[in-house]
Amino acid sequence: MSIYKSALGEDFKHLHPMLQKRYSFIQQTFIAKGKMRKIIHGAAWLKPLLYLGIRRKLLFPEQGVDIPFQITNRSINTGNDIYWERIFYFHGQARYFNATMSLNDASGIVQDYLGDPAVIYSDLHFYVMDDGSLLISSGKQRLVLGKLEIPLPRWFQGIAEVREKYIEESKQFHINVHVKNPIIGLIFAYEGEFTYE
Repeated sequence: MSIYKSALGEDFKHLHPMLQKRYSFIQQTFIAKGKMRKIIHGAAWLKPLLYLGIRRKLLFPEQGVDIPFQITNRSINTGNDIYWERIFYFHGQARYFNATMSLNDASGIVQDYLGDPAVIYSDLHFYVMDDGSLLISSGKQRLVLGKLEIPLPRWFQGIAEVREKYIEESKQFHINVHVKNPIIGLIFAYEGEFTYE
């Protein structure tokens, strides 16, 4: 059983069938391509922080419209972890937003290690909406310094909300990601569509 099936339990069967297929993989690899209709960042003074994220494949300073995009999800460590590689192509320059997810069997929470190597940890909570779409929201977060993990107070966190759905008319997945901070507001956001290869 995939970590996402385990996290959602009985609610998993209420996802749109294509989202069920997308999140059912254990040993398979999911590859899709598309375009992000828009990618935006918050205040200009955040740019130095976004530049620092490039080396960890976590954040990037570029923004724009109609940005080519590729996502690859593959299982690692005998299927217990899922590696997420998200690539955004800005005029041929690849930028990444990568993560590794696993399931905490005791709590049922998906554990998200952001960056490659990881620099931020976040609890993820998964919900199925009435229309069969998927809502993912972040919970507790920690700063990752090698083997040391330091809890982050709420005002230092990047609070994420992800909405994913399948559009029957275009046969595409639609994704909307929004990350904000309680004090400074928007950190970054992107929205667009992708198609399973």
